Amino acid sequence: TYFTEMMRALGYPRLISMENFRTPNFTLVAEILIWLVKRYEPQMDIPSDVDTETDRIFFIKAVAQFMATKAHIKVNTKRLYQADGYAVKEMLKITSVLYSAMKTKEMASGDKVEEDNSKFKFDLGSKIADLKAARQLASEITSKGASLYDLLGKEVDLREMRTAAISRPLEINETEKALRAAIKEVLESVDKTKDMLNNVSSDETSLESKMEKKKQELERNQKRLQTLQSVRPAFMDEYEKIEEDLQKQYETYVEKFRNLSFLEQQLEDYHRLEQDRFEETENTLRMMQHKLREEERRLMRSGAKDEDSDMDIPEDEGSDSDMEDRRPSKPRPTRNGPMTGRGGARLVGNMQGGDSEEVSKGVTMTMTSTKKNYIYIHSFLETQLIHSILSDTYQ
Repeated sequence: TYFTEMMRALGYPRLISMENFRTPNFTLVAEILIWLVKRYEPQMDIPSDVDTETDRIFFIKAVAQFMATKAHIKVNTKRLYQADGYAVKEMLKITSVLYSAMKTKEMASGDKVEEDNSKFKFDLGSKIADLKAARQLASEITSKGASLYDLLGKEVDLREMRTAAISRPLEINETEKALRAAIKEVLESVDKTKDMLNNVSSDETSLESKMEKKKQELERNQKRLQTLQSVRPAFMDEYEKIEEDLQKQYETYVEKFRNLSFLEQQLEDYHRLEQDRFEETENTLRMMQHKLREEERRLMRSGAKDEDSDMDIPEDEGSDSDMEDRRPSKPRPTRNGPMTGRGGARLVGNMQGGDSEEVSKGVTMTMTSTKKNYIYIHSFLETQLIHSILSDTYQ
């Protein structure tokens, strides 16, 4: 099939079928061979006379010699002379070479057309790759040329040594010795191989005997296992009972462990809650103390202001008429009262010395008792507040 397709592709003018080669058909084979030779060398003159047996032999020899010298294709002359399917196989060698050459030519022409089409296209990447390859080849050519030059420089000495080795007569005794040594080595290797083969056979027999023993031992063990599986042990009932008790104990253990874990979790939550409450109570007490201190400071400031106002009251007591009655004819400054300055500061005091001292002592005693009462009330209220907060917290 391949042969007929290749011949059709090469342009053979006649249709060929494999049925033509079911029986020997030397005429067709000779015609095909002549056409193939003409395809290789149109000027080649091959005798086409194939009537007698001598002419056929001469024709086949001429074709085989031409293919061997010109196309370097070796063909079997006996198969060609048979002129059947075997001859087709021999001719397929020639047609395959011609067919591959035709395909190569078609591909080359297609590449040439593509090059003509892409003549004006510029691919920078491919050019760079080609440049790198050219540089590498140039360096390789330089190195190979240098090495070749060195080798050619050594050719003079090597030529003399080669000539001397060739011209030296061959000594038969040395050759015989070398051949005998080689034969001896070969015989020794053969003996070693035979010994190894004999050992292999003996090892094989020993391995087979071991395998047989192992098989018998395996069968015995299997039988013993079957007997053990069929017989119920005496302690099996007790074992099953203990296993059931163990299962129950394990369930009890799991339940208690779960309860214990739950209770530990609850205890941790309770402690954490108590800690939060305690911290909250401390914060509340701290805030209340701060508020009470602020209130105490505020009351102290208000008490100081009231004291200042009480100190100023004796100056304003009495009507203008009383003051005029009590005022002496010539006013004189008191010893206990402060002097007025240039800035218009207020003069504190009374026109009568004895009465002013008594009034200031009474005011001071009144303020002292008021402050003591306030401090007692403040401490009582603070204690009551702390007790009420603690009772609410722990309830």
